[in-house]
Amino acid sequence: MAELVVTGASAACPFGTAPGTVTVTSQAVCLAEGKPVATIQDAQPSNITPFGMCTSLANPQVAAATAAAMGVLTPQPCALVPAGTWTPMKPGVLIGGQPCLTNDSSLLCGNGGGMIRITSPGQVKTGIK
Repeated sequence: MAELVVTGASAACPFGTAPGTVTVTSQAVCLAEGKPVATIQDAQPSNITPFGMCTSLANPQVAAATAAAMGVLTPQPCALVPAGTWTPMKPGVLIGGQPCLTNDSSLLCGNGGGMIRITSPGQVKTGIK
């Protein structure tokens, strides 16, 4: 059973060195455990804290720094560039006409190619089928 993602949820990128935190800005009416529930629109850099240092050679900054270091992988600060919205989602559960974000959702980063995933939904009581 999927769980609704709320403000304070944790997310991870396979190329990041630290977890990120989700902040909900798309709505403030629907709450779970007293926290705003995320929608698929909460996919902007302002909604997800950086994942520390990026280690993806698909990231132009990492590629350039690695080339300058004679091929030694040189991580650079994470700069999330969302490629679309979160998917998959539960399209039958809407908040203000927008699908809710659930812990089985993912988001592609256009800067390094990492698939961002929710590692902890930020709450444990509200699930949906």
